[in-house]
Amino acid sequence: MNGKPVAMVVGVGPGLGFALVERFARAGMAVAMAARQAGRLEQLLAERPVDGARAYACDAADRAQVDRLFEQVQTELGTPELVTLNAGSFQPGSVLDIDPSEFERCWRIGCFAGFLVGKAAARLMVRDGRGTILFTGATASLRGSANFANLAVPKFGLRALAQSMARELGPKGVHVAHVIIDGQIFSERYQHLEAQRGPDSLLRPEAIAETYYQLHLQPRSAWTHELDLRPWVEKF
Repeated sequence: MNGKPVAMVVGVGPGLGFALVERFARAGMAVAMAARQAGRLEQLLAERPVDGARAYACDAADRAQVDRLFEQVQTELGTPELVTLNAGSFQPGSVLDIDPSEFERCWRIGCFAGFLVGKAAARLMVRDGRGTILFTGATASLRGSANFANLAVPKFGLRALAQSMARELGPKGVHVAHVIIDGQIFSERYQHLEAQRGPDSLLRPEAIAETYYQLHLQPRSAWTHELDLRPWVEKF
């Protein structure tokens, strides 16, 4: 146990997930960062040390692993007051060609994992009468484009889950919010796109993370349930 408030980020990679870890830690929180392979998280921490962050292995689509994650975090850090679900998987393809097992895999990671993590977090937060649960959405949360069924279906479902949870849990003191990421997030892989479009034409992970943290700070008299984030060049 530690004396800091506790945050949990489930679905951490080198982009947005790790930016969330860094922002929450900078706010003085102890941060549990989870992904299927803890070794990759340890490598990230070795390359970009974050004081107060701890890595955990967890497949967010596996009920037993999610339950074990929350048990470990409670024992080692304390009860999380901020939980973010950032897991997702997507492989573009025609609905004529998508293998059913691949479709199910994407749904389990993109939607079912939200249910498992959201439920585990909510049970603790309702008990304490406070807490924040944040879900990462996408343009596909609102629009199912051609060849994007593997992404749109789970994202539609995750958005519905967030709405239901917000309506049920808000009166119990738990703030549930859904963030639509409408655009490409910046990474070294996509630097060429920003060079073509102009400065700040891709979403910066650290800017998104700042918005997530501000959602956590909102007073309950003015909670945001859903917001969308996009760079200035993105049409909508």
